[in-house]
Formats: sequence, C-alpha cells, structure tokens
Amino acid sequence: MTIKSYDELTSLEIDTLREIGSIGTGNAATALSQILKREIRITQPEVRIMGYNEAIEWIGGPEHVTAGVLVKMGGQLNGIMLSVQQLEFVNLVLSSMLGCEIDSYENLGELERSALVEIGNIMISTFINALSGLAGVDVQLTVPAFAVDMQGAILAVPMAEYGGMSDYLMTIGGNFVFEGKQVPCHLLLSPDLRSLNFLLAKLGVSNG
Repeated sequence: MTIKSYDELTSLEIDTLREIGSIGTGNAATALSQILKREIRITQPEVRIMGYNEAIEWIGGPEHVTAGVLVKMGGQLNGIMLSVQQLEFVNLVLSSMLGCEIDSYENLGELERSALVEIGNIMISTFINALSGLAGVDVQLTVPAFAVDMQGAILAVPMAEYGGMSDYLMTIGGNFVFEGKQVPCHLLLSPDLRSLNFLLAKLGVSNG
C-alpha cells in the first residue's frame, strides 16, 4: 500500500529503515575514523519518525545554535540529507584535522568551514552509498551547502522543501565514541514521499 505520510509507516517499515540507518551511520563512522586517523565508533543509532517541532527538541531545541551540512538527493531518490554538527563534534574534527578548537561558531574561518563541509559531505556520501548498495537504487548528490544558525532555522529547510507533503522527518541519531567520550551525531534524512515509497518497495517491505 502506498503511504501518503511518514506517520503511516508500519513497524516493519520503520524497523527496515532503522537497519538501513544503523548500517549507514556505521559506515559513516568508519569513514570518519579513517580521515581523522583516530579510532571512532558509533553507538547504536536511534531512528525515529518525528514531527518538525519534536525533531528540533530532540537535537537540542530551536534556539540552540549549530552548524549544518546539507545535500540534496536526486536520481531515483529525491530529498534532503542534513548533517547536524554540534560544537563537540566540530572540535573533534578541527583538533584532528587542523590542530585547533573553537569556543564559538563565530570563530570559524574559511579553512575551518571547509574542513567541516568536507567531513559532513563524506559522512553523508558514505551513508547514501550504503543505502544505494543495499536497496539497489541510484542516488545523485548535489554540492553540499554549509550554514551556522539556530537549529529551528536549519531544520526549516527540509520542512519548507517537503512540508506540503508531510509534517514528519526521518531522524537518525547516535553518539560517536572517541577516547571514552561520547560526541553527539545527528543525521536527518528526508526523502519525498514518492521516493520513500519507491525505497520501501525496493527493500521488499512495501507494495507501493
């Protein structure tokens, strides 16, 4: 049956998406570990279908300032994927790649921004490559865009793009574990509803 909104997903479909999320984030953590040349793993990711306001609260609240790397998907799947980079994650990347840390996003220069875009793009690309391989779909990605803003404003982008079709987002969250310390990691995958139905059908859990 073709679903018309994210909140119509069955438990089997959500479990399947959760498995995809687990494999994708695991691959992203491996890629990050190789780039930063540090042992990094990720906790079991939590995959949830949430409304816009609930998703914002889940990743820290609407007025919490964060960085985001956003990529649009095309090809057989259309939609948006967003890497939310909170300050602990930013400093893990910057200390490993550039030997520096920042106290505030206001201190990000061009070099630091470029490093964060590169890391965000690699994590997203690795995740999407895992998804493409598992589902047998072709997905093209745009050049990544980078923004620093309140989380409410950053999350408004996918909702403005697809909010007319659904008030829900698929959120994937976990923690990177580095030297015994947990660093929050959030990825938001928002395929449009046609693409979501196509993906579920390719995964064999939907007749859409």
